[in-house]
Amino acid sequence: MGEQYLKPYLRYLVFMQLSVVIVNYNVKYFLEQALHAVRKACIGIESEIFVVDNHSLDGSCDMVRSIFPEVHVIENKENLGFAKANNQAIRIAKGKYVLLLNPDTVIEEDCFKKVIAFMEANPDAGAVGVRMIDGSGKFLPESKRGLPTPEVAFYKISGLAALFPKSKRFGKYHLGYLKNDEIHEVEVLAGAFMMLRHDVLKEVGLLDEDYFMYGEDIDLSYCISKVGYKNYYYPDTTIIHYKGESTKKTSVNFVFTFYRAMVIFARKHYSKKHARNFSALIHIAIYLRAFAALFTRFVSKVFVPVLDFAVIFSTLAFLVEFWANLKYDSPKAFPENIVYSNSLVYSLLWLGGLYLAGSYNKRKTFLSVAKGIAFGTLAIAVFYAFVGEDYRFSRAIIILGALSAVFGAFLIRVSLYYVKYKRLSFTMGSHLKTIIVGNKSEVERVQELLIKSKSKSDYLGYVSVDPNKDDNHYLGQVTELSDLVSFFGVEEIIFCSKDLAASQIIEWMGSNSQQDILYKIVPEESLFIIGSNNKNTPGDFYTIEINLKLSKAFEQQKKRVFDIALCVLLLLLSPIILLFVKHKINFFRNSLQVFSGKKTWVGYALADNIKLLPAIKSGIVSPLDAQGGKSINPVTIQKLNFLYAKDYSVEKDLLIVLKSIRQVGN
Repeated sequence: MGEQYLKPYLRYLVFMQLSVVIVNYNVKYFLEQALHAVRKACIGIESEIFVVDNHSLDGSCDMVRSIFPEVHVIENKENLGFAKANNQAIRIAKGKYVLLLNPDTVIEEDCFKKVIAFMEANPDAGAVGVRMIDGSGKFLPESKRGLPTPEVAFYKISGLAALFPKSKRFGKYHLGYLKNDEIHEVEVLAGAFMMLRHDVLKEVGLLDEDYFMYGEDIDLSYCISKVGYKNYYYPDTTIIHYKGESTKKTSVNFVFTFYRAMVIFARKHYSKKHARNFSALIHIAIYLRAFAALFTRFVSKVFVPVLDFAVIFSTLAFLVEFWANLKYDSPKAFPENIVYSNSLVYSLLWLGGLYLAGSYNKRKTFLSVAKGIAFGTLAIAVFYAFVGEDYRFSRAIIILGALSAVFGAFLIRVSLYYVKYKRLSFTMGSHLKTIIVGNKSEVERVQELLIKSKSKSDYLGYVSVDPNKDDNHYLGQVTELSDLVSFFGVEEIIFCSKDLAASQIIEWMGSNSQQDILYKIVPEESLFIIGSNNKNTPGDFYTIEINLKLSKAFEQQKKRVFDIALCVLLLLLSPIILLFVKHKINFFRNSLQVFSGKKTWVGYALADNIKLLPAIKSGIVSPLDAQGGKSINPVTIQKLNFLYAKDYSVEKDLLIVLKSIRQVGN
């Protein structure tokens, strides 16, 4: 047989020690950090690294080819899902061992050597998983799991598993009764880190491609045990996994995707009777969890506004009675129906002001509260001017009400912050007390990143690997880190991975996970700082590459107010506007859709990068229309969208509409 016919088979005959497979989808920053860690862990190991990209639009593939030329990139033209993408790389992998690794992970430098040594010493090990912590250093229970039998699924769905996590009967899903720091044989490993024997993979038949996302790791773990091999939980090395199993547990889409994967598993591996019962249980769980997810999101949205309303309304009613006693020597100086209706209107106007000022966003500051109440007070002044004398309160009540509303709303936010983070802060984390851990040259680079990315960090100084007492910003050495954190009341630590081993960072995070500290890591030579507060939130980052103004809730609120105001203005001027508009009937239909919130006057031009930009309604016109709507190449259109989101302003929207006035009826 000629050499050209042997080539496809020779790849499988020549084995190296390890093949690392990472499936990526629009997480360029996390991927870069993960690959830096993988590169270090591969030193001294005959290995190969694959990145299978599921049609990312954030430049992930270009980044990998530029910074990590040794990595094999498989670039898909559509999102094939987790199982299919992994299989693409596994089919051409040459390693004796194959590692499935998530892009949102950071591994220790000796991680691969330790796990491979364990598998060499335990030939019955078909797959090995490791101890995982989230971005705040807390142990992730999905590091080890039991098989989701109907019984185990019922305990999890019913909440009994959460109530009794260490029970051998109820706690089987996360095996809470097994110690986290001991090696155990387990039934299910997490796909975030799963090292497998290549021979075993060939025997069980790779990942089941019926699963798009979630469930394939459970299926693979079960198939491995069925052919006589064992799945081991190995805690002698730890990885950071920024997005834990609970990353999007309040998302309805997550609920449906995850539980449907459980149905696929049941139909494949259980008897018809058990599969039918399990499927019925899962479908009940789907709708219960979906309802719970929607309810949780609704409550989280309205909780603070409702609390604000209750406090402001009741305080205002008290002030009316207080002022009536003081001024008129009678608690009934104002009619009861007027007290109720005016208190209701004033409270709602102040709530509207708080909303417009961005006081219901993540960063709640005293300034946002004061601005919101000021906006509301201006609206009340207008209301006061138009109502009759009989319906007016004293202006003193409005002033006292505004002052008490500012105090009450701010006190609510400070109290909620304390309940959540167990620390009293009147800035509520808007400016975190931050230290950087690393040597001086890297620290200076990180400081520049913080400034350029406009992060809300109150920089206290740096902790160095090497002593540098001549520098005023030097606080001490790494060995003194715990004492320095306690002494200065540090709220955020940024680690420089160039100067610190990942194992040092992970060890420190794990041993201090009970403290309410936010952690971030700066990969060497990168333009971003990455981290995550806990397993229930996706990872976040500071970067000088992306600082999109339109991503801020306050800007989107301003955009909505502009849309409504422009609707009114255009309709008032419609006799003139219609002289320029091409499709006159559509102009009124579009105005109605914008007014009702179904559309916005200015949206993105049709391009591939829309999903990566801040979400807004589809637009009547776009930045492309303002350029004359000429046929422009796709890359230029993407840049137009990016610049619109980056430098958004109400003035820019107005200018685009004026330039595109003929298209407002399209």
